[in-house]
Amino acid sequence: MKICIYGAGAVGGLMAGWLLRAGHDVSVVARGTHLTAIREHGLKVVADEKQDIFRLKADNEPGKLGVQDYVIVTVKGQSLGEVADSIGPLLGPDSSIVTAMNGVPWWFFDRLPFGGGKLRLESLDPGGAISRAMPTDRIVGCVIHLAASTPEPGLIRHNMGTRLILGEPGGRNTARTQRIAQALTEAGFEAATSGFIEKEFWLKLLGNVSFNPVSALTLATANRLLADRHVKAYMVEIMRECLAIGRAVGVDADIDPEARIDMARKLGVFKTSMHQDMEAGKRLEIDGLLTGTLEIAQKAGVAAPFTES
Repeated sequence: MKICIYGAGAVGGLMAGWLLRAGHDVSVVARGTHLTAIREHGLKVVADEKQDIFRLKADNEPGKLGVQDYVIVTVKGQSLGEVADSIGPLLGPDSSIVTAMNGVPWWFFDRLPFGGGKLRLESLDPGGAISRAMPTDRIVGCVIHLAASTPEPGLIRHNMGTRLILGEPGGRNTARTQRIAQALTEAGFEAATSGFIEKEFWLKLLGNVSFNPVSALTLATANRLLADRHVKAYMVEIMRECLAIGRAVGVDADIDPEARIDMARKLGVFKTSMHQDMEAGKRLEIDGLLTGTLEIAQKAGVAAPFTES
């Protein structure tokens, strides 16, 4: 298949390399020194202490890469406006868009019974520009359960995990979901499909909305956050609020906060993506994690003082 990774950072770069190795026609949209390094030296991916170098098409202008079967969007939420402005040339009549991102997706309400499909997250998609550029009937949601990093331009390091969960909004999965799930499985990922991808996003959000901002404020690794009983208790209260918000709109993550904490504890010493962005001086994905969650809380009439703090 012809697949473009829009945003060849840690997760996107890993997907690009492994999908190329599996025999697909892969290109990436990248920019800056990362793009320069990929063009000059190839995309380097280190996994299990082995380095592979992948030569692939890379550009900062999507129009030069042609129409794709799949566009996998792996940017941070704050860059979605730029994607919406430029993704058009990559899309043909049958192209699919995979949103492999943290936080609440802009299409979250589109297929939920709550709101009857009429609610939009204005904080994530002002004026609906993103929805118009990337309509829901093209979307396959992807929840990421792996860790990777970019130690230097052109280099991706796979740190842990390979699990990806995919599904279409509203749970009516079609061939577009099955094909990309199979491709990712054959590429080396543990890819599974879900009949309720909104629930999978919400389960991931419980950890993201609690750990990520607190780690950015404290510059502490996850194990240190959990070792401090006051900080841990604060994050548990955020999780309780998020569970209540989800349930109010019909998305029950169905997990006890302590069990969600245990999932993070098993990962040991690690820096969240927001912690890494903070140290690198990059913009933080506050809107996708916090602002979008609080807009849903407001629409559902659920108080969330810990999350607001």
